[in-house]
Amino acid sequence: MDMLKSDEITAAGLTDWRKLAQGLHARYLVDDFAAGARFVTALGEAGDALGHHPRVSMGKGCVDLKLVTDDAIYRDDDGTEYVIEWPTQQDVDLARRITEIAVDHTLKADPTSVSVVELGLDTARSGTIAPVWAALLTGNAEAQGHGSPGDEIRDATGRVPNLWFGEAGADETPRQRFHVEVYVPAEVAEQRIAAVVAAGGTVVDDSDAPSLTVIADQDGNTGVLCVEG
Repeated sequence: MDMLKSDEITAAGLTDWRKLAQGLHARYLVDDFAAGARFVTALGEAGDALGHHPRVSMGKGCVDLKLVTDDAIYRDDDGTEYVIEWPTQQDVDLARRITEIAVDHTLKADPTSVSVVELGLDTARSGTIAPVWAALLTGNAEAQGHGSPGDEIRDATGRVPNLWFGEAGADETPRQRFHVEVYVPAEVAEQRIAAVVAAGGTVVDDSDAPSLTVIADQDGNTGVLCVEG
C-alpha cells in the first residue's frame, strides 16, 4: 500500500491525531486502568475488523496510540520502490474509527501532549557502524534499515528510539556526534522553545524553522526540535 504524503494526511482532518516522525500518534485520557482496558479491547475488535491494529501503551490516566504501516511503499524520483514504515490509507481509516470509539467511551483526546524522541548520530560510515548499533540497541542485526531505505536502526517492537545517521566528513571529528530529536505537534512548538529558553537554553539555528530548530544547553550540547512540515 502506498505511503501517504504529509499534505494527504493533513487533508484527512484527523483532529485527535498528529503526524510525528514516521507515524500517526494520539493520546486519550482515561479515568482509571479499567476504563483504559475497556477502550483497548474495543480498539482490538475494530482492528480485527479492518485487519490492522494500533501500537498501544497505557500510562497513568492515558492510553497512547501509534498507527503506522510496516510495509508502506515509497518511490524515489527514479521510480525505485522501497518498503518503509509510514502511514497509509489503512492508518487513516483506523484513526477515524478509533476517534468514533473514543466518543462512544466518552474519552477526550489530548493531541498536544504527544511527542516522539529519536536519536541522531553524525558519521561518514553509517554502513560500517550501523550493525554495532543494531546489535546494541535491539540485539538484532535486521534492525539496520528496518522500515527504511537507509541504514537507520529501528526496533520492530518499538521498545527503543529510532537511531538516525547524519552526514559527517570522513576527516571530520564533530564536537558532539550524538543528539536527540524531539518531534512535537506544530501548535506546541513555540511554547516548547520558550520553555527551553526560559530554562537557560539557546536557539542556535532556526534557519529551517518551524520544521527544525536546533537548541543548545549551557554546555553547548545540541538537540533538535522537529515539527512535521
